[in-house]
Amino acid sequence: MHIIKLDAIDSTNSFLRQLSSASMVEDFTVVIANHQTNGRGQMGSEWRSEKGKNLTVSVFKDVSFLKVDEHFCISMAVALAIIGALKTFDIKGLKIKWPNDILSDNMKIGGVLIENVISSKKPKASIIGFGLNINQTEFENLPSASSLRLITGQVFDPDEVLQVILNSLKYYFSLLEQKAFDKLKSSYEKQLFRKNKPSTFKDYEGNLFTGYIQGVSKAGNLQVLIEDGIVKEFDLKEVSLLY
Repeated sequence: MHIIKLDAIDSTNSFLRQLSSASMVEDFTVVIANHQTNGRGQMGSEWRSEKGKNLTVSVFKDVSFLKVDEHFCISMAVALAIIGALKTFDIKGLKIKWPNDILSDNMKIGGVLIENVISSKKPKASIIGFGLNINQTEFENLPSASSLRLITGQVFDPDEVLQVILNSLKYYFSLLEQKAFDKLKSSYEKQLFRKNKPSTFKDYEGNLFTGYIQGVSKAGNLQVLIEDGIVKEFDLKEVSLLY
């Protein structure tokens, strides 16, 4: 494992993408930033993190063994790896808010942004970025955000948390390589936030509707039971689950 530590960078994902386009990057290369000035989340959202108090990390992973329609398994593996690592620190109420936000007791403590490098219409590699709130205690204008410290009252060593996450990632990446997709999907769906509970969604036009999360499709679309017993699939651009 090759680890690159940076004091400050605009985005660890952008740094790793530029590095991989300019030279050969070793599989499982890890980039860690003490401070990220322009972190990104899903759908172009901003990921804000207080300097020196959290984890902002990107990992380069060779995924050439996967087919294009298997790419959501990467997202499932990463979310499960983070959940599994946090359980070792006795973090309670852990859930995955589709597609890969990490929650503890309904509060967001982490997020994942995966950018795939495609070659000849096949996934070649993934740049897996994740942010995890460790010791930050104030989140201005983010009422649903929390951190490990706020949840437990303890101060954590970010390097220790990172090492446990990286070890967990190795395990779940091994499941990916074994193509244990059914096992990953089953585990992922068990951890889904609001599964089988009446939940409110907002569609791309801003309309609100109620439904029950049933699971995810192979492509990663959210399967929602709506009125008249119909199960409808939505991709990330079509719907958002409200807290």
